[in-house]
Amino acid sequence: MEQMPILLFRSLVSRSPPSSISKSKPRSPIRKKAKIENSSRGDRATMEVLPPAEILPTLAEMKARTPKPMRIAYAIRYGRLPASAAAGREDVARCVAALARTYEPDMDDLMEFPEVALKLQPGSCYLRDHDEDAHFIRADPGVIGVADGVGSWRAKGVDAAAFSRALMANARAQVDSAVPGTPVCPYKLLERAYEQTVAASTPGSSTAVIVSLSGRVLRWAYVGDSGFALFRRGRMVHRSQPQQASFNCPYQLGAWGNKVGEAAVGQIAVKDGDVLVVGSDGLFDNLFDSAIQQIVRMCGELKFSPKMVADILAGNAYCNARSNQDSPFSAASRQQQGTSFTGGKQDDITVVVAYIVS
Repeated sequence: MEQMPILLFRSLVSRSPPSSISKSKPRSPIRKKAKIENSSRGDRATMEVLPPAEILPTLAEMKARTPKPMRIAYAIRYGRLPASAAAGREDVARCVAALARTYEPDMDDLMEFPEVALKLQPGSCYLRDHDEDAHFIRADPGVIGVADGVGSWRAKGVDAAAFSRALMANARAQVDSAVPGTPVCPYKLLERAYEQTVAASTPGSSTAVIVSLSGRVLRWAYVGDSGFALFRRGRMVHRSQPQQASFNCPYQLGAWGNKVGEAAVGQIAVKDGDVLVVGSDGLFDNLFDSAIQQIVRMCGELKFSPKMVADILAGNAYCNARSNQDSPFSAASRQQQGTSFTGGKQDDITVVVAYIVS
């Protein structure tokens, strides 16, 4: 049986308010290049962890907009209520049956007009830990950038946010100064922004991802473990693969780091109705791809806005980072480092969600 992300489940079906989500004691933050200590679930005492205040309005709106029969159906689907809870409730039974079907957007959303260029309808959420992420969005001409400053610079007395912020500021300025209607090449944009940032003797280093939509093609360039995923009809159809020198040590742009020439680049044809999720590793280290897909699919079923989807993804990553639930980060730690570590990784979390529409 699928396991619903805890924050999403509690917000939809719990009778308690969103601010009373019970979680485990937070683990000490683990940063890039940090040593991973062995731990077990028994090492952590139970305590209450509140969802971040930034997303409480979204959680309240989500519950208000989700009809009670649908909330009951979700509870049945994920094993929190028995199937008998739908007995005598035709409205609940219809919702249960609907959830059992593969999610399909409305037929109007699936009509293809190849000559019509697509555009981004974006929304974002940024939950700070050390405040070293940076991002920018330009819906027109369709460009998104996310960068994550490497936190290990803090131990050397260097501002770990300096490079990520300058990199994204320079990229944004390049986009804003371009002739309107000019297609944006993510690789060239990242290269120019990197050169400007290094030329200014900016300290530190950063991972980065830039994606752009031109016509009906999505292009990308990224270095490190900031990345993206593309969804179609509720299913993941493409996912960037992180670049790492070793566990918890991603490729990173900087004066003494990796170069833009090592960036992963590519492109993919997109369709009206696709959903793009771009984020820092604070998202992808704390939520498995299956959980991200689940949230995107459910939010599509419930017709939530891109901003709401970004809030829900970031909120679930935030809670998982402070829990003893398994995560991509802890699973990789066990596999690559031989630890017994479970739980997430506390970090800045940047999530940008964009609906691709005509």
